[in-house]
Amino acid sequence: MTNQQLFIRKATKLSLENVQAGKGGPFAALIVKDNNIIAAGTNLVTSTNDPTAHAEIGAIREACRTLGTFNLDGCEIYASCEPCPMCLGAIYWARLSRIYIASIMKDAAEAGFDDALIYSEFTKQIGERKIPMTLLPQNEALLAFKEWKEKKDKIKY
Repeated sequence: MTNQQLFIRKATKLSLENVQAGKGGPFAALIVKDNNIIAAGTNLVTSTNDPTAHAEIGAIREACRTLGTFNLDGCEIYASCEPCPMCLGAIYWARLSRIYIASIMKDAAEAGFDDALIYSEFTKQIGERKIPMTLLPQNEALLAFKEWKEKKDKIKY
């Protein structure tokens, strides 16, 4: 058995344990660097009343604390399921090098976790989205972007 197979099995076992413990949905994630698990996360949405407490988000936060960085380049994530839009965005922001998954979004949808609405919202114009979004332009917002662009000592991310 390869290391990848061992890690994905650990992630899926953790997802099952999470359901059995009643902590949240059937999702878990591990972050691995140099063949060592440096972080783990499970879905804690219902037990913490936090809709952002997804497995991948928890694992990314723990990995960043462990490594003392916001850049997880060189790390891999092993997720029990294909990441939702929020988690996929976080994976890209964290610059993880590779994603391994044990199931796909269709499997999650069949279990009641359907992200199709969210994915479809990304392709709509601001005024056409299900949750109304209104642009209230403020010069201060643009000023903040201008100052960021000109800032000499910024830490790029």
